[in-house]
Amino acid sequence: MTSHKTTQTMKPATAAKKLGVYLEATPAEFQEGVVTRSELNALQAEPPQWLQELRRNGPHPRPVVASKLGVSIAGLARGGVTEALTTEQIDALKQENPEWLQKERTTQAEVRKEAVRIKEKQAEKAERRQSGS
Repeated sequence: MTSHKTTQTMKPATAAKKLGVYLEATPAEFQEGVVTRSELNALQAEPPQWLQELRRNGPHPRPVVASKLGVSIAGLARGGVTEALTTEQIDALKQENPEWLQKERTTQAEVRKEAVRIKEKQAEKAERRQSGS
């Protein structure tokens, strides 16, 4: 009995997410087809011009926008940003630095600090458990 290796494929939305690009801004042939694992790897290893352009100038999906602004995705929503933004729009927001963005950045910094504190506390407990046994 021989096993046939099936080609692993994914929907364009999944591939766009893995590539960190906004699906609606990708070429039609990308949006309409399926992407194999090897095609995805090739796109990541040697991005074509359209992919380089999207990554550089956008429009960027919300997770990328949130990361570039230093806030959470929920923070974007609270700030009223629900659409994909271009790099130019993100830079303009940073320059403008509205009150909601300042507040969300502060909140995000506190969340990160708390995550580090919890991780350190858990590491301490694990260390104590190991040295105690």
